[in-house]
Amino acid sequence: MPRFTLRLAAPDDASHEEATESFYWLTDQRSSFTPGIGPSLGALGDVAPLNVDFTRIALTVFAADRSVMREGGGSNWNQRAFELMIPVSEPSTWQAVAGQLELAIGFLSGDRWTLTFTKTKAPTEAVRLPDPTTSPKRVVLLSGGADSAVGGLHSRSQLARNEQHILLSHFSNTLLAPIQQHVAAEIERLVPGPGQQHVVVHLGRREKRIDESTYPTEPTSRSRSLVFIALGLAVASIYGVPLWIPENGFASINPPLGPERLGSLSTRTTHPAFLDSLSEVLTAVGAHSTIENPFKTTTKGEMYQKVVDLVGAKQASAFLSATHSCGLTGQRTHHISTMTPCGVCFGCVLRRASFTASGVTDATNYIAPSTDAAVQKWLESKSVEQQVRNFMRRGVKTRDLAALSLPQSLRLRDALDLCQRGINELRSLYP
Repeated sequence: MPRFTLRLAAPDDASHEEATESFYWLTDQRSSFTPGIGPSLGALGDVAPLNVDFTRIALTVFAADRSVMREGGGSNWNQRAFELMIPVSEPSTWQAVAGQLELAIGFLSGDRWTLTFTKTKAPTEAVRLPDPTTSPKRVVLLSGGADSAVGGLHSRSQLARNEQHILLSHFSNTLLAPIQQHVAAEIERLVPGPGQQHVVVHLGRREKRIDESTYPTEPTSRSRSLVFIALGLAVASIYGVPLWIPENGFASINPPLGPERLGSLSTRTTHPAFLDSLSEVLTAVGAHSTIENPFKTTTKGEMYQKVVDLVGAKQASAFLSATHSCGLTGQRTHHISTMTPCGVCFGCVLRRASFTASGVTDATNYIAPSTDAAVQKWLESKSVEQQVRNFMRRGVKTRDLAALSLPQSLRLRDALDLCQRGINELRSLYP
């Protein structure tokens, strides 16, 4: 079983065994993580201590997830088991909810987690002083994807001229940052008036360990979104405001594409059961935990229509086409930028269907179809299009949703109606 410890200090000469089993979150160049943000999050501001703790937990989970290879593929990844030791401000408080937190993280990543918490004094960091004129209404996660872009635009449209919001972006792939910056600038341009701050955090595990040996790199990293949520809540905790995680409700429910699948081809980041369980844990320990998904009852195509209603069809096309929704990896093998969307993964298929269903022109440059035989063969091996067609023919039934751990706050008939609307949008792409 892989075991990892997060350490906030490092010896001058770490043994290979210790380096292999440790992640070092330091403020110098020897850190296991990209520089800029220290383990007390001082660069973000006066973050609530328990939200600092949660960010350490999330980053350790992400680093471990990234460092242990999976076996299998598609939706049939193997389940791994991890043991993590993490320094926090209140170990007993976190240990009391460890079991519930382990289950929540396991639901997100598909793995088994055992968490142990220790008390460690973090190095002193300078704390970024807030702008005295900044009193945001909310913090909105802005990934660079279409849903978060719609969320940012919708949030800004709901603000009075004397109000403002904060857009929070996180990236580990540096090619994603320009997309996030462009989307943030477009949100400000398309809805002039209210204030806006765009906070961008580059935080991820480096390629090499502290002893210069190379980490294995698992490309799926389903837990990356946990870091994103933790950073969003950290910034929201400074002001005591809600965190918006915009995601269409159809993908959030994550209905299975086939009888043998458990919805693993789509994200579980905004699954109602995951967000509810995570909020319960954070509330129990006293961390800032107010999370909202403003589109939990909305399909992606309906979200696109909201953009049309706000800025018109032409502007909506340009705005949405400039976002990035692809979940596929492997482009580099074929000398294609990782930021070029495939067109055949579930994220791309749902995106294409949403353009079609809403009548918005899709100006996205997809890889598929490709005139390169090798690239086309690779695309066909990764495509979920046939599975989506089978899914549309079969449809979603109440018993399918009953098996998805939906919270009691979401009525099955409402979830079923949402899924049927989502399927109708897919049918617009595959009539």
